[in-house]
Amino acid sequence: MSEESNVVLPEKTCSIERLVTIPKDVQKVLNGEKTATRRNGVYADLGEIMVLEGKEFKVDAIYSQTLGDMTDEHARQEGYTTMEEYKQSILAMHAKMPWIPSMSVWVHEYSPIEK
Repeated sequence: MSEESNVVLPEKTCSIERLVTIPKDVQKVLNGEKTATRRNGVYADLGEIMVLEGKEFKVDAIYSQTLGDMTDEHARQEGYTTMEEYKQSILAMHAKMPWIPSMSVWVHEYSPIEK
């Protein structure tokens, strides 16, 4: 989680409904295997609720990170075993995108809301 909790976030570039859309990723979130999503923009506000198949997840943290700063632990947040597995998945989804370690992404961490 970010140490800079009082950092002002930029305006959202997309809606929370677009944060997790790939069916395999939706299942990972529902199964508790994915607790964060990295995007090139901000897709949610802190505390905003994401609904996947009727289950609610609260956005707990949003912060910037470079691809080069990611570790295996960050890859596990994304639902992958290793950083290399995560990297290959991203490159397969975005065929023309180069992997640039200095590229910044926005990390959205979330947790299930228990009812």
